[in-house]
Amino acid sequence: MVGQVLERGHSAVLITKVSNPDAGAKLLVLETKDSVGSLGDPALDAIVMPQAAAFLASRDETRMESVNEFAPEFPLARDTLLLFEQIQPSPRLVVCGAGHVGASLAKLAVFTGFQTTLIDDRAEFLNRQRFPELQIELVVADDWGSAVRDAVGNGRGVSVAVVTRGHNEDEKCMQAVMRAGPDYVGLIGSKRRTSIVIERLRETGVPEVQLNKIHAPIGLDIGAVTPEEVALAIISEIVAVRRGGSGAPLSAWRRAKK
Repeated sequence: MVGQVLERGHSAVLITKVSNPDAGAKLLVLETKDSVGSLGDPALDAIVMPQAAAFLASRDETRMESVNEFAPEFPLARDTLLLFEQIQPSPRLVVCGAGHVGASLAKLAVFTGFQTTLIDDRAEFLNRQRFPELQIELVVADDWGSAVRDAVGNGRGVSVAVVTRGHNEDEKCMQAVMRAGPDYVGLIGSKRRTSIVIERLRETGVPEVQLNKIHAPIGLDIGAVTPEEVALAIISEIVAVRRGGSGAPLSAWRRAKK
């Protein structure tokens, strides 16, 4: 069942009872709130459902909890330990634009563990001589909108970096991206260039709440200059958003003490 969940691109929580009785019993709770299996007690299955939903919304990968922490009224609550585990498909990155930055970003994303799709409307930019990494899916776009929609799918677990060569390509990609609602969307360019694209999206009716989620200009400020450095700034921001990081130096506390 776990394999089927991953194949469909869904998320779920696997709950395992690690204390007796019924140690090893498992309950799989899908993001749709459907469930498969049992912890050995229907009452316990019902009690953990809200906890499973809260855990799925968190950024934790695993968590061990005593039932006493969230349902002290349950019989043997103190003696009942549960292991919660996130079941998530591999993170995906869709890169729109196979120029210098897009190429560097796609290669770095693979190294970082992302399933990567690289899209461009220039076939000569997408070949295996340039991208020998088979983990990078190469998509030649006859139409930017259709290619991006197909690549992003339902948006779950997907980050999108729009790093094309111009306003028109940016806007076509962003129109398609905003309809899908991926976990992360970033747009390369100066403050002026990105503001123009966002204003055009606003004029076409994209809700303000969605516009506020756009990371533009894309990436963290690391003083990047080269395409490889810009790619590093972008992937760093994507990981920070995915993992709930601040992007601040880990050593900041040391200077704050002084």
